[in-house]
Amino acid sequence: MSHPRRVLLQPAYVLHRRDYRNTSLLVEILTAEFGRSALIAKGVRAPRSRWRPLLQPFMPLLISWSGRGELGSVTDVEAAGRPVHLSGERVYSALYVNELLVRLVQRHDPHPGIFALYGDSLQALARSPEAEPILRAFEVALLAELGYGLMLEHNASDGGPIEPEALYCYRVESGPVLASGREPQDGVLVHGRSLMALGGALSWDAAARVQAKRLMRYVIDHHLAGRPVRARELYAASTRRLQTSVDSNDSEADGEQHH
Repeated sequence: MSHPRRVLLQPAYVLHRRDYRNTSLLVEILTAEFGRSALIAKGVRAPRSRWRPLLQPFMPLLISWSGRGELGSVTDVEAAGRPVHLSGERVYSALYVNELLVRLVQRHDPHPGIFALYGDSLQALARSPEAEPILRAFEVALLAELGYGLMLEHNASDGGPIEPEALYCYRVESGPVLASGREPQDGVLVHGRSLMALGGALSWDAAARVQAKRLMRYVIDHHLAGRPVRARELYAASTRRLQTSVDSNDSEADGEQHH
């Protein structure tokens, strides 16, 4: 799809941004009508730029741009609503969602369903006390929109329905087949209940959450061709820093008690 010459006030979200030259930004945005696009926001890092506080992740925007080819230039930005308020682990969850979109969605490939899914997922992350079911639902829906839908209702051996208590080996290329009782050389072992929870047919339990996370990591990594996911690394580093801080405080408290 050819990049349009001029677009006016298109509903959008910023997925990623990085410094470009002295005072500009290179931003990746997601829109319903034009999909994912890369734009230059000239001079936006200058202190008096009125776009500076707007071109932020998790904020609904109206963006205008011009240019033909891979890289357009921002010509106007307006707020289309209040920013989605995220804190703590929810920030890392939303960054993970953004990274998947940047990595998996081709530029200039319109996906209105993905745009709606993204907005709904941000709102759900802001409201829900639990992030993991939201992330699993997003992953499943995103892959389905991109043509990589998972087989979650029937097994790949004979087309029969998934049985909740049965153990399956899930392979990206073929789907779930009944496990043979030994550890597979490729694929992921998962109970039917976990597949059904991913498909929305059953509610989540603790075991299903663990298995579904392992399965989706396997599937996502396959589609990313093994490239590392930066948001996972950031979250792991944050968790390590927090644990180190807790351990340090506990040591200091123990020291005070002994003195």
